[in-house]
Order: sequence, then C-alpha cells, then structure tokens
Amino acid sequence: MNFVSTRGSEVDSFLKAFNKGLAEDGGLFLPESFPNLSDRFDSLAELTYPELVAEFMHLFAPEISKDEWSALAKKSYSEFSAQDTVNLHQLRSTPSRDLYVLELFHGPTRAFKDFALQLVGSLYERESKVNNSTYTIVGATSGDTGSAAIYGVIQNPSVKIFIMYPDGKIAHEQELQITTTGSSNVFPIAIEGTFDDAQRIVKELFSDTAFSKQIHIAAVNSINIARILAQSVYYLYIYLKLRKGDQENLANQVDSVEENVLSGQMNKVRFIIPTGNFGNILSGWILNRMGIECDFVFATNENNVLDVLWKTGIYAKKGAVSTHAPSMDIQQASNFERMLYFMYGENPEKVKEILGTFNAESAVSIDLSLIPKNITSHSVSDLEIEQSIKDCFDKYGYVIDPHTACAYASVSDGESGVGSSSEIEYMDVILATASPAKFPEIVEKCTGQKPIDPAIEQLKERKKVYVKKEAKTEAIKGYIEECLGFKDMGCF
Repeated sequence: MNFVSTRGSEVDSFLKAFNKGLAEDGGLFLPESFPNLSDRFDSLAELTYPELVAEFMHLFAPEISKDEWSALAKKSYSEFSAQDTVNLHQLRSTPSRDLYVLELFHGPTRAFKDFALQLVGSLYERESKVNNSTYTIVGATSGDTGSAAIYGVIQNPSVKIFIMYPDGKIAHEQELQITTTGSSNVFPIAIEGTFDDAQRIVKELFSDTAFSKQIHIAAVNSINIARILAQSVYYLYIYLKLRKGDQENLANQVDSVEENVLSGQMNKVRFIIPTGNFGNILSGWILNRMGIECDFVFATNENNVLDVLWKTGIYAKKGAVSTHAPSMDIQQASNFERMLYFMYGENPEKVKEILGTFNAESAVSIDLSLIPKNITSHSVSDLEIEQSIKDCFDKYGYVIDPHTACAYASVSDGESGVGSSSEIEYMDVILATASPAKFPEIVEKCTGQKPIDPAIEQLKERKKVYVKKEAKTEAIKGYIEECLGFKDMGCF
C-alpha cells in the first residue's frame, strides 16, 4: 500500500512511512486508501484484542506477514493488566443515553499512549534485527507519550531515546516515569519552554536531512503513522463489541444490556475524547472511511485553539497555559494537518497554503462547512475539571483523572452538555486516557481519596536523571551529538 504525505510526496509501503516518521517534505503520512470493513464486522468481533490488532495492521502493512503481526501484537500487549487489554465500564443506562468509560490505562505506564507505543517499540526492535541497524528516537511529550515511548524500547541496545518535556509543566508522577528508568539508552531532556516548543524542535530535527540520516532518527510522536493506526484499533474493538452486544467478553462486565443492542439495533456510538494533539480523535475518525458510523466529541481544556476553530472557523496561535490536565496543554495540534488534508479533498497544495498562512500570520480562516459533521467540540476550565471529578465520584462512585474529566464534562446528561437537544439515541463512550494515580493531588482534592498505584509509588524511591536545555533546536541537536559520540563531550 502507498502512503501519501499531507504535503504531496509519497512512499510505497508502511515500513518506509514508519521508518521516515515525518515525510521529507515536512508533511504527515496517511494511507492512500482505506479498506471497507463493513462486511467483516461479525468475524472481526470474535477476535481478541491482539488478534484484531494483527488483522487491522496487516491491512495497511502486508509486507509484514499476518503471523508476524500476531507475534508483535501478542508481545506488545502482554504486560497490560486488563483481562482483555481494555476495560469497558458502564456508568449509566437510560433509554436514550447509555454512558460508558473505556479504560485505556492498563498498560505499563498507565496511559492510553501504551496502546500504540508498545507496538511501535516492538516494530523498532523488529526493524533493528531485520536491517541490522540502530535507531535514535527523538520525541516530545506533554506528559504521557514520553514514558510510554521509553517503556516501549527500554534496555533495547539498538535504540537510544531522547525525550523532551516542558520543565515544571507535567505532573510529578509523569516526570518520575520519564526520569527514573535507570536505563542507559534513555535520555530525558527538560526544556525551558512548552510542549509546542518541543514538538517544533522534533519536526525541525527531522527536517534536517543530514543530521537525521547521521543519527538514523526515528519518531514516536503521532507524526508517525503507526501511532495513528495502532490507536484506531481500540475504537474498532469497542464498536464491534457494542454492536454485537457481547458484553460478557469485556473485562469489566456490566449488569444489563439494552434489548436493542442485543437484537443488533444499537443506538449510535459516540466517543468523547480528551484531546491535545488531535491524534487520538483522528485515529477514531478515520474508521468512518472504513465503513463504521460513529460520532465524536473532542474535549479540550483551557488550551482551546481547536474548540475555537470548530466554533468560529478561525485557527489562531496563542501561548499554552498550564492546567489540571497537563497532557493536553498544547496549542498547536500537529495532527490537525491530517484532518485539513481530508477536509480540503486530499489536496496537498491547499494544506501547504493554509499552513503557510498560519505560520506567517499566526492565524488563518478555515471553511466551517468542511468540518466533519460528526465531530463536535467542547472546552473545559480547571474549575469544571474539578467539578467533573467530584460529580463522577459522587454520582457513580467512579474515580477519573483530570483529562478524562474533560470528556466527562462534555457529555450530555439529558439536561445539559453536548448533544442535550439531539434526537439521536447515543451510547456515549468516554475515553479514560490516564489512571487517576498519575494525578493524585487533584483527584484527592475532589474526592477525598488519594489514588495509589504501586508501580508509580516505587518510582518515588529512585533517583531522577535528566538534563535541562533551552528550547532551541541547535541546543538539542548538539546534546544528541554529544551523547551519541559525535562530539567529544559528556552527556550527564
């Protein structure tokens, strides 16, 4: 299968797109076409999660055999604590509004990024063996990507990983996961800036052709198409389970299932997604191009550039602010470029024109009529995050983290919120993207209970190892060269 860049270039295989990460023209890769799955729903619904991953990824990467994909998927998800990799927890059942929480935090770093990055780590290990090569991963994180990427390649002698994060602007527990691994192939970098600065540096390093070839640079951020496709699977998995009404196969069984679900006449599924870099929602939305009919709500925090765009048609830069939901403290969502590509008829010239205006003038108008009708948006303040954590606990006895709280605040309860006046009967599925134990202070403040995870607690006894750097591309480039031995200087 060919993979096309949002800015016009293309490659002829998944592995070429995967290994490049960012296209040479600076664009982001997408599959040239999407196979329709609608005639395979019944058979796909019988698969376990790793089996579905193998089936799905093989569609886009047939150069890797299905047997090998099966082995990669089985290895990647072997450390997930949920019985069937994900848990679906029902909060509420009413005739028109079933409400579920899809728990995506049962991987090794307790965040949804594990779903893609455990698989990406396995792919880099495979490629190292097949090509007898080494990789230098350079990534940016607003909290969860960094640790998930690190745990995907930890102690791998063929990979060195450099992760930038905004100093003082991620949760303490997130920083511990990044800085206390003790692994010689891990290089955490606290930058004096924001996640947007770190993401910009990553793209500039990838665009530096000589440097990127010299270090054999590799991507773990969602600029890498493998991230997007791997995340699509949990949307597909839950959609198929709800469609079938086969709740007994889910790790958290629910007490009752609506008759219309059991008979196959299901209410429409709507996913409510905490959104920072737009990659997670894009992963779900592309399933619409594969025969799956779902609606989506993306929930932002006070860094609401995309919510403003959805409501006004104006896409404008502004500085990121720190919030209770630090993984979403992003103002320049790189994956929105992929959405632009689809919105403007897969026209790379139009994408380049829009992004050129945006970069030159810090604002650009977007034709609102082109925004997908099945995606709505909502932004949430810190106060609303606190109220949502408390409300969910008081009403359902269920504890959510501040990112998931943004999604919870965006759900209609029949009286207020997104879609309250809609005549569509929904099964709303909130994506719980991180464990509450990664944000214990704010959760305890709102619920009176401090969430504890032993795997996180043990990190507090370890020494943090990291360096601080200016948010300048040359400073990061020089540091990477030092650590890789291209300059005769020390690293730590």
